[in-house]
Amino acid sequence: MTSAAASTALGTQGARSSSFSRIDHWLNAMPHPAQVAEIAPGHVAMARWGMRGGLEVAAVEPLPAGAVMPSPVETNITRPDAVRDVLRRVFSKVAHRGAPLALLIPDPAVRVFVLPFETLPRKADDALPLLRWRLKKSVPFDVDEATVSWMRQKARDGGLEVITVIARQRIVREYEELLQSLDARPGVVLSSTLAVLPLLDESGATLLARLCGSTLTAAVVYGGSLCVYRSTELVAGARQLDPQTVLDEIFPAAAYFQDTWGRELDRAYLSGFDEKNDRFRDMLRGELKLPVESIAAGAGSRGLDEEGKNLLRHGLDGLAGWAMNGGS
Repeated sequence: MTSAAASTALGTQGARSSSFSRIDHWLNAMPHPAQVAEIAPGHVAMARWGMRGGLEVAAVEPLPAGAVMPSPVETNITRPDAVRDVLRRVFSKVAHRGAPLALLIPDPAVRVFVLPFETLPRKADDALPLLRWRLKKSVPFDVDEATVSWMRQKARDGGLEVITVIARQRIVREYEELLQSLDARPGVVLSSTLAVLPLLDESGATLLARLCGSTLTAAVVYGGSLCVYRSTELVAGARQLDPQTVLDEIFPAAAYFQDTWGRELDRAYLSGFDEKNDRFRDMLRGELKLPVESIAAGAGSRGLDEEGKNLLRHGLDGLAGWAMNGGS
């Protein structure tokens, strides 16, 4: 989102893009700073790309446990001084230059919906009240105190769908104010998994299962459409998580896609499963009956240079995805 417009994750308020065919053009309506920072439950990371598109520098530092507690309604930055100190260290390593940057925040801080519409006004002032009305009973906070962003896409039947992202203004401001306290200017705020989606294959139907902290997000992309988005808070993180629990959470996303779109998935990618990646991959291959790989091995990552691919190897897929969004 653009801070000045007080909109959320998918771009400027009332994104001006019409239908799209390439995933890396999804966020075409928003600015694309060459610097991106991520505040995750367990780390702060930052990367900067040069004028010619190559990754110049990146850094990551761990956060103290409990310093960031993602939530759509409650305080997220529970230890602001600790997070600020880590941000300062990361900025010093990247030599932050004061230019606008993109800020990636945890998935639980925002809600993402794919909404069918018969029609939606093109003017933002007319569309926004309709979107707020549709979301009124779907979010655990007052929609009138929330920031809303949206983008149109073509539905399976040729009709209209609207990818809609909503977040509580107060929570987004927690993250923005941390950066502003260090003279950083967040020009765009985006949930981390939405930043990752351009790394997925453009051909066929791809399922992404992404674990970050205790949040498991499942998304299905088919061609140029976001078909399914489901984010769940789990009791355990990757170290204690059982593969069956992951399957139980992502199977409804896969089944919904297959029932709604009338076709099978072509592949699945995993992100954030660390040293247990192979175990989860083998189990999901057997249960879903389709190829399952780490997102770092996916065809969508081929557009990255070697340094960008190195971000994926270190679990910084949000930063790498931002490069594919156009951040470089």
